[in-house]
Amino acid sequence: MLNFIRGFCMALADSVPGVSGGTIAFLLGFYDKFITSLDHLMSGTKRERIDAIKFLMRIGVGWVVGMGAAVSVLASIFDQRIYEISSLFLGLIIFAIPMIWQEEKDSLKGKYQNIPWAVFGIVLVAAITFFNPVSGKGVNISVEHLNITLVLYIFVVAMIAISAMVLPGISGSTMLLIFGLYVPIISALKELLHFNFSYLPVIVIFGLGVLAGIAVVIKIIRRALEKHRSQMIYFIIGMMIGSLYAIVMGPTTLENTKAAMSVETFHPIFFLIGIAILFVLEKIKAVSEK
Repeated sequence: MLNFIRGFCMALADSVPGVSGGTIAFLLGFYDKFITSLDHLMSGTKRERIDAIKFLMRIGVGWVVGMGAAVSVLASIFDQRIYEISSLFLGLIIFAIPMIWQEEKDSLKGKYQNIPWAVFGIVLVAAITFFNPVSGKGVNISVEHLNITLVLYIFVVAMIAISAMVLPGISGSTMLLIFGLYVPIISALKELLHFNFSYLPVIVIFGLGVLAGIAVVIKIIRRALEKHRSQMIYFIIGMMIGSLYAIVMGPTTLENTKAAMSVETFHPIFFLIGIAILFVLEKIKAVSEK
């Protein structure tokens, strides 16, 4: 049940441009296990692969349910209540950063020469958000328009998106927006949920790109966390700080574009709800560790 909730929360974050499912995994304290399981799934021993499949299936069921809810039920809520949701995520992430610092203090204290990695993380996420185009219909990916060039494009963008999705701070949804595939892929998923299987080839191509991205990128992230943990944690904290800008700009990336969040559209109550959710997640994490 705990892993179902974890996967569900990750999917809700992944479906909103500006927020990363990797951030949620980091907040809930299972990021290392998540990355290790993905790595073992691709290149582990038989025992490691079985354990990884068991763990990822539990996460995956929650993720699928969460993403299904996001694209079918919650899409209109995201569109109509984006300022409330953005305020909630601001509260969640702002108060998560000191918690992460406390948890990773052995990797961070006295190693301030690695602060440039945090600056790099901030600049990276802010630059990706700044150069993000205003939302539109994106690339036409209907089956009749599929050709080898479009197939390769969808495959490569899927690799990039999954790489972003597993890193705290960088949103896979934002990367899809930049490459013009966010609206088309969400629409294709929605059609598939309504049993319109004409979009199945597109989803299969995208899924294969995701698997390729996992095989290539996850191993690099895992090795970096093992051998250069201090630099990576500073980098991740930097990306989380940068994601605050991405969340503020989130309304500009909707299909029905809205103005960036301002003081007038900021909702303090939802900001406090975000903080409350964070403390609930911390309690869940403490219980799971016991």
